Amino acid sequence: MPRRSTRDEILAVAAAQFAHVGFKGASLQEIAAEVGCSKATLLYHFAGKDAILAALIAPAARELAALDARLAGLDARAARAAAIEGFVDLVLRHRQEAGLIYSDAARFLQEPVFAHLRPLIENLCSALAGRSSDPADCIAAEVVLGGIAGVVIDKAGEDMRDALVAVAERALITPNDKD
Repeated sequence: MPRRSTRDEILAVAAAQFAHVGFKGASLQEIAAEVGCSKATLLYHFAGKDAILAALIAPAARELAALDARLAGLDARAARAAAIEGFVDLVLRHRQEAGLIYSDAARFLQEPVFAHLRPLIENLCSALAGRSSDPADCIAAEVVLGGIAGVVIDKAGEDMRDALVAVAERALITPNDKD
C-alpha cells in the first residue's frame, strides 16, 4: 500500500488531535511532530489551523452546498422533508467533521474561511422551518439542526437514520401541516 502524502498525513493527524484535545487545544507543532515533519513543512501545506479545518470539512461543505441547491426550487413542505433527510444523511456520512464543527460552531462560523457556510446553514434552517418566518418555527429548526449533529456525534456507529428523520419530522410539525 502506498504511503499517504504529507498533506493527507497532516489532515489525519490534525483530525485526531482536534477530536482529542479540541481545535483550540491542538498545536501545529504537535501535529507536525506526530506527522514527522517540521512546522515549516506543515505551514507549506496549510496556512494554519483554520486552513486545516477548512480542508477537513470541505467534502461536507460541498455536500451542504449541493443540498442547498436541491432545496432552492422546492415548496415549503417538500423543502422541509428534503432538508431533514438530506441533513441527516450528510451528518451520518461526515460524523467526524460534524463533531469538529459542532463543538464550537458559533466561533467557527464567524471565521472568514467559513463565511461561505453561513448562508447555506441559514437556508437549511429556513427549509427545516418550512420557509416560515415565525420565530418559534425558526428556533425549532435550529434546535433540530444542532440536535441531529449532537446525537450523531455521541452515538457513532449506531443505525439511527430512520429514528433521526422521524424525530425531526415530529419536532418540526406546524399547525399548517395538520391541514
